[in-house]
Amino acid sequence: MEGSRPMVLSSLSRSPHGSRGRLLHAERRLAGRYAELVRLAYLVLPASLGRHRRVLAAHSLVQRSLPDATPAVPAPRSPGTDPDRSLRVAVVRGALAQCRRPRLWPEGARPPRLLVPRLPVVLGVRLAPRSGGAEEMALGQALADLSAPARAAFVLLRVEGLTADHTRGVLEAAGVADAQVAVRQAVRLDASLGTAAEAVLTSDEFDACTLRARPTDLVRRRRRVRLAALAVLAGALTVGGLAAVTHSAPDARGPRSAGLVRVGPGEWADTSRVDFTVWPARGDRVRDRALLDRALAVWADPPSGTRVDRAPGTPADPPPRAPRLLYAGSVGGHAVVVFHDGQRLVRYGESGTGERLALARADDADVTTAAAVVLAERGGAVRYLLAPWVAESSVRDLTRPNAPARPLSVARDGVTAPVPRWTGGGCGRRPALQLRSSPAIAEHHAFLLADLGGLTPAHLTYTPLPGHGSPPARQPREATGPAALVAWGQTGCDLDAAGGAGVRAVNAWDFAEQDLPDGGGHAVWTCARADTWQGPGNITVSLRRPGENAQVVTQVRSTAACSRFGQHVVARTHWKSPRGHWYVLAAGSRAVTSLTLTGDVSATRRGHTLAVRAPKDASTKVRAGLTSGERLPEVGSGPSGGTRP
Repeated sequence: MEGSRPMVLSSLSRSPHGSRGRLLHAERRLAGRYAELVRLAYLVLPASLGRHRRVLAAHSLVQRSLPDATPAVPAPRSPGTDPDRSLRVAVVRGALAQCRRPRLWPEGARPPRLLVPRLPVVLGVRLAPRSGGAEEMALGQALADLSAPARAAFVLLRVEGLTADHTRGVLEAAGVADAQVAVRQAVRLDASLGTAAEAVLTSDEFDACTLRARPTDLVRRRRRVRLAALAVLAGALTVGGLAAVTHSAPDARGPRSAGLVRVGPGEWADTSRVDFTVWPARGDRVRDRALLDRALAVWADPPSGTRVDRAPGTPADPPPRAPRLLYAGSVGGHAVVVFHDGQRLVRYGESGTGERLALARADDADVTTAAAVVLAERGGAVRYLLAPWVAESSVRDLTRPNAPARPLSVARDGVTAPVPRWTGGGCGRRPALQLRSSPAIAEHHAFLLADLGGLTPAHLTYTPLPGHGSPPARQPREATGPAALVAWGQTGCDLDAAGGAGVRAVNAWDFAEQDLPDGGGHAVWTCARADTWQGPGNITVSLRRPGENAQVVTQVRSTAACSRFGQHVVARTHWKSPRGHWYVLAAGSRAVTSLTLTGDVSATRRGHTLAVRAPKDASTKVRAGLTSGERLPEVGSGPSGGTRP
């Protein structure tokens, strides 16, 4: 639909509100501003409509705004007059009307389809803007949390470029009772997001004129045709027959469960590929066809009001083929179903508040990253579904590395007892799963998994200091040894910043150690890298001293640093000694031969570390010399260092 012209009905040319000339002039202005007005309507409309219905409603609102945008008496033109004000007012008024529930309509219930404007009409395909990334998803959620008038104010301020007074005037003309409050809410959100929000708002994610099309459920369409024919036949015979046929018509919302792939209970022990593809179907409702049909139907076409949680980089398309059934059962009194289509994990849940769908990438999983799935989250605790090859399960608190792990009870269907969630803020409890794979697997070993908010917990690993048992190729190892537990005990508090939804594994790499001046003791420099299922990784560099929580030095997003593609790193921080003196500390990985400090303080040192007296607010940078003769900038400052958050 790129480049499509708006469908303005010719019958409007005889509007009783003004002359044909004014109407044609308004039509030309609408056509020239059509894409911007549709974007405005799309962003103001409630997300609960669903993307397809929001697209059609946005186009319809703009097209129907022509009579309201044509005043009966033309206003006098002046240098400060906004020629598009009447169009904006008409579009905002119509969009706000769609956001209001009808009188006596129950809160939280899906709005009736009669609220959606009738034209344009699209049959046979579903339309939606092109999917964006994590930034677009975060901004979309932030807008959904605002009131409809505040959404309108935010778009007018940030995208349309209006002033606060002009925005307030448009809202008041559109019938907003307290426009000043809406403008204040929009200004607060604008200040928290920064200038980057404008580029995100004008991206394809929110462009209702640049669309992708996919078919509606073809199986459902065929069934509807058959049902319609059956209904006509029954109506011709008798009204009673019609009622009977309608009552007995099958649910045709989506794909059926008859074609689901089910794996045998012991297949995982007889294959060289140990991942989600060999999970058996478990749970007390694996034969509940009605539940499975509902879950597949919601996945194929989520109804309005369904909460959909999609990890970054995860397609939301329906299953391309019959998926595997991993679990179907009741957890805490609510139905839960888990599917796997070879690339994605999909969890469907039912509760008193409605249906919920969660999708996450799971391609190229292995024994550890396919060992557990978050099955249910309730009351500050998580229940996991463990892989069939998990022979032992326990829970340990990362903040207490010397405390033994506590056994975790697991039901026969693989569902664990509730495990406390990670506490946010500060450094409270940091529970992690400690699992051991079955001896029947060649990779029989213990490993740690930590819940970072995704559908699968992240695999925690550790790389020790050079000369401390580190393998020659600097490969990560399981984080179950004493040194690894101590490292994670100090850096685990910063996992929330380095991780997030969509994280596959996090490795803590101790890349340097340093004796601190003024009797400050011994410190270790650690780079914790969180790799996502998409590929990019985020890092947190910290300075660790015995008995203390790690001091965060820097955090960098979407970088190759601290990975096998970025094996050299140098970092810098300010540090206050026990004697009250401020120093600039710097350290580099094993290939670093010299460090050079520039800025308000200059110094050069041979070796891996540097400590120079400097004021607390001194502006400095550090560069490292490598054994290859290359120069390496500090992490976060060079082209290969990524971008600071």
